[in-house]
Amino acid sequence: MGMFCYQCQETARNTGCNIRGVCGKTEEVANLQDLLIYTLRGIGETVVKGKLAVESMPEVNYKVLNGLFMTITNANFDDVAIVSAIKDLLKIRDELYAKTKYASPHDAVTYKVSTREEMLAKASSIGLLAEENEDVRSLKYTVIYGLKGMAAYTEHAENIGEKDPSISAFIYKALAMTLRDDLTVDQLVALVLETGEYGVKSMALIDKANTGKYGHPEITKVNIGVRKNPAILISGHDLPDLERLLEQTKGTGVDVYTHGEMLPAHYYPFFKKYDNFVGNYGNAWWKQVDEFGPFHGPILFTTNCIVPPRSEEIRSRIFTTGSTGYPGCKHIIAGKDGKKDFSEIIAMAKTLPAPEEIEKGEIIGGFAHNQTLALADKVIEAVKSGAIKKFFVMAGCDGRMKSRDYYTKFAEALPKDTVILTAGCAKYRYNKLNLGDINGIPRVLDAGQCNDSYSLVLIALALKEAFGLKDVNDLPLAFNIAWYEQKAVIVLLSLLYLGIRNIHLGPTLPGFLSPTVAKVIIEKFGLSGIGTVEDDFKLFLE
Repeated sequence: MGMFCYQCQETARNTGCNIRGVCGKTEEVANLQDLLIYTLRGIGETVVKGKLAVESMPEVNYKVLNGLFMTITNANFDDVAIVSAIKDLLKIRDELYAKTKYASPHDAVTYKVSTREEMLAKASSIGLLAEENEDVRSLKYTVIYGLKGMAAYTEHAENIGEKDPSISAFIYKALAMTLRDDLTVDQLVALVLETGEYGVKSMALIDKANTGKYGHPEITKVNIGVRKNPAILISGHDLPDLERLLEQTKGTGVDVYTHGEMLPAHYYPFFKKYDNFVGNYGNAWWKQVDEFGPFHGPILFTTNCIVPPRSEEIRSRIFTTGSTGYPGCKHIIAGKDGKKDFSEIIAMAKTLPAPEEIEKGEIIGGFAHNQTLALADKVIEAVKSGAIKKFFVMAGCDGRMKSRDYYTKFAEALPKDTVILTAGCAKYRYNKLNLGDINGIPRVLDAGQCNDSYSLVLIALALKEAFGLKDVNDLPLAFNIAWYEQKAVIVLLSLLYLGIRNIHLGPTLPGFLSPTVAKVIIEKFGLSGIGTVEDDFKLFLE
């Protein structure tokens, strides 16, 4: 078997990709990413056993976050960049270990490689299947996948200047624990829930960072048509990169459109001052294979959600930055002053045609916790009067599988006295449907990006208090969540940690949950997969 990866929802046969990733990554990239994670686990052990002060090594902490982020599905396909990251992390690992010299270090702390060939040879012996016990492997990698999502959110916060060393300390601890052979299943289950606890902290941190810098999201109508100016499309999740791009395009005659998970940037008051920030182009990440062609202009990826481009022409217009990378695409790095120069992207945009219009109209969003709680009295009155009978949390990710049509059909079939709370790119399955409103409250309340699922929890907790309930599970609230990659994993673990029960997760349960582990989670938390729309209605609306 050349590779083995089962970290995303679309993994082959829901058991694992073993020839080439469904996402498009090659065997070599998959194996190098495994080695990168193995190296990070070694660093985790060194920090924990060496009793190093996490607060005193912010640059190392950031590189560890970025290393985890690089391995998220659809983030980085560039084997050259991954080899470079491994070399950098090995240097860090060795420098840290030299300070401690603790006894009996794990192989992840001591292994030596210097060339790509040596890395690939080492990777063949340390991949996922090297952990032979299926249940132990399942739990360890549930933690690791949660850490990847946690690292993404924490890195976003750090990019704005908000840090929480306790999160990095937990990441080191958890990475180190995944190297141990003496942990029981119960101890690993506890670690999974602790990962959820720190997932909540990471989402709170990015919420604090985003709202502190860019203001609390406001109800906003976003244009989905186009203007006649040359333009740049920005995708991903990183708001500071958007700020830099808008600053550098001011007065240039170049428009900026959001794509995918960058849509919620329009909800922040900070960005409304840019008159060339004109709308959102296209839909969820996977539709880029059809939508990047007619856009015509350059595309900047700030984080994951890259789909291998179909043509060299489109590849030539893609730029990456941060944790992302794709072979043949220009990667933009920050200078020593932390600034990024997007002048090459702007120059290219000026030479290319304006975007073709693929749709018209507006979509509404901006219902993060601050805005929605400002409507609390109106919402509570609608519930008490019976105008709103139930809320459905339909957050998470979108994806290519035909079975995801379920979420559109579910939203269309919901009774008119129900409201959808959403966050993440799953919204694209229903945010352009004409579902109307209830007493002026839109029936689709979009809180923002996937990390803004935290807003949905805050809203639920506030409603629990408003109705004098002891348990959030007593609310007229159901969770019907779609997932795709590892940021959705940390959201799920966070919800489980917070005691949310009876979550429906689809379109399939994670392939990395062994039958035994899945049974434990199902029994303990009431987690279940989706069925047909008709059958699930009977469960949700009984």
